[in-house]
Amino acid sequence: MSSMEHLNSSTSGWKKNRSQNKDQHFTDVLGLPCIENLVCSADETPEPITTTITGNIPSWIKGNFLRNGPGKFEIGRSSFNHWFDGMALMHQFHIEDGKVTYMSRFLNSDCYKENLEHNRIMVSEFGTIAMPDPCKNFFQRFLSRFELLKQSDNANVSFVQYKGDYYVSTETNFMHKIDPQTLETKEKVDWSKFVAVNGATAHPHVDPDGTTYNMGNSYTLKGAFYNIIMVPSKKVNPNDTLEGATVVCSIPSEDKSKPSYYHSFAMSENYVLFIEQPIKMDLLKIVTSKLRGKGINEGVYWDPKRNTVFHVINKHTGKLSLIKYYAKPLSTFHQINCYEENGFLIMDMCCSDDGQAINNYLIQNLKKSGNALDEVYNTMCRVFPRRFVLPLNMDSQTPCGQNLNTRLNSTATAIKTDKDKVFCTHEDLHGEDLHEYGGLEFPHINYSMCNSRPYRYFYGCGFRHLVGDSLIKMDLQGKQIKVWKHAGMYPSEPIFVSSPGAVEEDDGVILSVVITPNQDKSTFLLVLDAKTFEELGRADVPINIPYGFHGTFQNRD
Repeated sequence: MSSMEHLNSSTSGWKKNRSQNKDQHFTDVLGLPCIENLVCSADETPEPITTTITGNIPSWIKGNFLRNGPGKFEIGRSSFNHWFDGMALMHQFHIEDGKVTYMSRFLNSDCYKENLEHNRIMVSEFGTIAMPDPCKNFFQRFLSRFELLKQSDNANVSFVQYKGDYYVSTETNFMHKIDPQTLETKEKVDWSKFVAVNGATAHPHVDPDGTTYNMGNSYTLKGAFYNIIMVPSKKVNPNDTLEGATVVCSIPSEDKSKPSYYHSFAMSENYVLFIEQPIKMDLLKIVTSKLRGKGINEGVYWDPKRNTVFHVINKHTGKLSLIKYYAKPLSTFHQINCYEENGFLIMDMCCSDDGQAINNYLIQNLKKSGNALDEVYNTMCRVFPRRFVLPLNMDSQTPCGQNLNTRLNSTATAIKTDKDKVFCTHEDLHGEDLHEYGGLEFPHINYSMCNSRPYRYFYGCGFRHLVGDSLIKMDLQGKQIKVWKHAGMYPSEPIFVSSPGAVEEDDGVILSVVITPNQDKSTFLLVLDAKTFEELGRADVPINIPYGFHGTFQNRD
């Protein structure tokens, strides 16, 4: 059965708008299937196993499709509370000559080893507090609550590259260097040994010359700061990791003790664009979480009374623009692309009008069924792709009160409200048909060809469930979509791999790992033609794999 759909009709049971604000997107979905097996612990497969090929895997694909995500949700009799907490399980799909092998390994992090050694959770994670050792006496257990939280090195979010080496990353100080051929854990790297930050995102951006940019917070007596970090492209010594990293710019938080949470940032050819969104981190609650016996996640909250602020930084000079660009309260985890054109900075990102979803991804919620599962989903605001247009060339003569966005056929606005303030509204990068698929997240583009440049296509997961349940290709010329969807199948973030010598932007394939929670050992690697979005082939893996987060393709040509 062909699964590529071009649907334009509404789906019964959906109410797209529960609010008078047309940009709010809640739903009334009924009868969602249970997906509890997506968050069941798995065993590692440290030796490559063969897969069964259906259809055709193009012979020109040669390399490793690397994936990362949580894979162990219980240690002994103790269980993690939040999806983000599970122990990192790394996956490798080696593709060559039309064949695929699969292997996986748990990240040999310090917290993983310590947890296994004691057969219980010893290191606190985002939503789980490590409880005092039951073998200690009452007084010792009481005193242990006053110990400072130990930062986890459970890097379960993504694979990233610095200076040609592969690392797995999360949002703390720690990354781990990984051998992408064997998935062996090679070296633990601490950001704070190189630059004065207390963590870094798992979504760096890379210039064509290999220079890498990232962001990380620092906390001082003067308050919290957001830091733009630059890592050079080359090693001076063979064993270098982050040597030469520098802070390009430090941006003070608008609220010194309650900085914004951010998962990623945007970057164009000449600028870094940081989105200070009203998902706030109460630092006092976070640092006292162990004392209070509460998860770190309880210190993260949505403050819709605050607007969103876009900070623009020249990445070559480190100069922060004096102009602050504002938008209504929004939440964003992933940006799609950002580029400069005719004096404007165009930023496309996936965002919603409510920022409470992060605390809905408790394990207990993902394991619910029936009306309880529907209720969790329907209380989460849908995420949609949007475009903001920021005018770069402003001065004292620029008039207030009129739309400065003069780009043809653009419905986004940018209105100067004061000498150094611009209020922006977005343009939707989708038609009504995207509502049928629950919006779009986990966006991906042809990064090597199009990042920080004008582009036409992006890919993502439709979210008509708590996790992705379809794959979507968006054509910005006409905002048309193509969709791959099968009932009971949950595809991962789509990764674009370009064909050899490709000239056209969508000449290549899409790779995605498809999980089938209600069928035993029927996971498969899916390969789609990126142009037509038709299935080319799949590689069936005879094991169960939990639903993961992010990945990358290591080309071995």
